[in-house]
Amino acid sequence: MTTIAPIDTVDPRTDDRWRELAAGEHGDLFTSPPWIDAVCATYGFTPLARVLLDTDGTPSGGLAWVPISDVRGDRLCSLPFSDWADPVAPDPATWNALVDGLITPGTRLTLRCRRVAAPVADPRLRVTGERLRHTTRIDAPVDDLHRRIDGTARRNIAKAERCGIRIDAVRDISGVQQFTELQVGLRKRKYRMLGQPPEFFENIWERFSADDAVVTMLARLGGETVAGVVFLVWNGVLHGKFAASRPEYLHLRPNDAIFWAGIRWAAQHGMHLVDWGASDLDQPGLVRFKRKYATGEERVVALRSAGEPSRAQVEATRVLGDITWLLTDESVPDEITSRASAVLYRYFC
Repeated sequence: MTTIAPIDTVDPRTDDRWRELAAGEHGDLFTSPPWIDAVCATYGFTPLARVLLDTDGTPSGGLAWVPISDVRGDRLCSLPFSDWADPVAPDPATWNALVDGLITPGTRLTLRCRRVAAPVADPRLRVTGERLRHTTRIDAPVDDLHRRIDGTARRNIAKAERCGIRIDAVRDISGVQQFTELQVGLRKRKYRMLGQPPEFFENIWERFSADDAVVTMLARLGGETVAGVVFLVWNGVLHGKFAASRPEYLHLRPNDAIFWAGIRWAAQHGMHLVDWGASDLDQPGLVRFKRKYATGEERVVALRSAGEPSRAQVEATRVLGDITWLLTDESVPDEITSRASAVLYRYFC
């Protein structure tokens, strides 16, 4: 007789067993309680998670998601605004137990995970996109790490220093607030996209600063802030999650200076890895930039179940795109664009 392991449905923001999974070998920043809490507090989501338990009550598998119901329809997202969110499912049997009853005809389930994860082989899901994740091992003295990075990167770091670029590691909330101003301008002018609202970054800072796990690296030239990266710490990994810069200063190589500062900070604080996040395949310039520093590269896939949006939901998505295009026009003040993010960004997942 086959024994079915018990599964509990829990709140991943507060459940100790989910925290144990997220802090374990298969956990990650994007399945961590502070990350999920920051996202849900900003956008009014209520997350759920399933935890598979061994006979002694130890958690051995898990899947977190957010149920969403809005003008774009009913759907399950694992997890919103995350580069990836691998389920803790070391084998197909665990994965199938976790999604039993979730993947049904008509259900729209989306998730992002690494290529090696069990969901990729699930015939009920199809690949809808791929991205590249880059990482840098912190496994040597700083001088050796410097020699390991690409020669172009070393020259750019030296140029930034000669040109007077200074990197400040800001631990208080003012760092993410200054970064938000950079991000609004970059996403608006370069991509015609809204950035995540200031409340999101403030929520991130509040959740991660409780464990001293957030630092904003800001590149400055004189009194000007010209580039920035928000780094988050989880499981001994320094995640460079958000980056923005002012295009008119890129010739001074401030981003190279920040990447190198991030590597040095990780080494000084006992991290074993720097994670530079996921890049779209249609961003070859960004991929080339990260490869200068990376020692590892892997694929991240977007997956979706067979459920399809209705015609009305497709139309809502189109209208949302049109409104975004209007609100990111150069004639719209950045303050208005930023305020629009607080209203509209939750619909982009």
